[in-house]
Amino acid sequence: MPTKSKIPEGYNKDITIATIGSHTALQILKGAKDEGFATLVICTEKNRQVYERFNSADDMEIVKDYKDILSEKFQKKLLEKNVVLIPHGSFVEYVGAKNIEKKLAVPMFGNKGTLDWESDRKKAKVWLTDAGVKAPREFKDPKDIKDLVIVKFPGAKGGRGYFTTFCEEDFSDNLKLCKNPQEYTIQEYVVGTRFYPHYFYSPLTDKVELLSMDIRYESNADGLARTAGQTDVEPTFTVTGNTPVVVRESLLPKILEMGDAVVKSSKKLFAPGLIGPFCIETICKDDLEFVAFEISARIVAGTNLYVQGSPYSQLIYDEPMSTGRRIAREIKIAQNKRMLDRIIY
Repeated sequence: MPTKSKIPEGYNKDITIATIGSHTALQILKGAKDEGFATLVICTEKNRQVYERFNSADDMEIVKDYKDILSEKFQKKLLEKNVVLIPHGSFVEYVGAKNIEKKLAVPMFGNKGTLDWESDRKKAKVWLTDAGVKAPREFKDPKDIKDLVIVKFPGAKGGRGYFTTFCEEDFSDNLKLCKNPQEYTIQEYVVGTRFYPHYFYSPLTDKVELLSMDIRYESNADGLARTAGQTDVEPTFTVTGNTPVVVRESLLPKILEMGDAVVKSSKKLFAPGLIGPFCIETICKDDLEFVAFEISARIVAGTNLYVQGSPYSQLIYDEPMSTGRRIAREIKIAQNKRMLDRIIY
């Protein structure tokens, strides 16, 4: 079912931009301030010091659990402040894609239906296939494992719990060590260079922008690379940080084409489709072919590298432009043109 936008009366003025305190909150809040918006961070007592010490928000709401934002009382409080929520990876993980889509009445930047398509690996595979973007082979039966594969679990967990394996017996041994292993995806392990391009699609201009790019730093897989095979420790893939990167210029046409294709497909699969930031997580093989192993249909943590903009955003904007600020700029333009119903749902 297509998502319908419902903008409460009064939202064409005095908007407060808010998000939960994790992931890309600092960047989102700074970008909102740079565009002149009031800001609010929703965080736990444990995390409040981060947002106080970086002076990141005009206002703060403390919750015991991030699902508390779904309560009628809390949502009423946000609506009274004309809050527009900005989703990110932790937002999706802690609150839940289906909860956001079905229970969140507070306006959110972007299409709420998109989050279900990114968090469901089967749907994400359909999406990439429909867009004509090559994805790794997947194996339904562990008996089919004949070479190195990576086993992934659902949700925006930053790679936590993933493991590599090479045969059915080793797969079974590793799975026993995992918590709640009912759902998993077995993917071919593609060898190559990782590139995570950060795009932004504006429905107001119908343009896809390449704003920045990163490589994820993963523990302990990246640490093991320094040991030259002198350890029996199994690699794990929990994301601990991000590294900036630019690709050789001759690869940019392929990267831009992937972004365009994913947006075009999204409009067909879950109207009105993607809105705002997204990331296609890719590996570039030695034959320079890109394989996309995941898609994130919201702002990703790799954009935190570029609070003052990246080499790519600097070519588009003659001013510092982070993805967080680009979100706020889109809201500002839509607000001025009375077109918020095109970007907020």
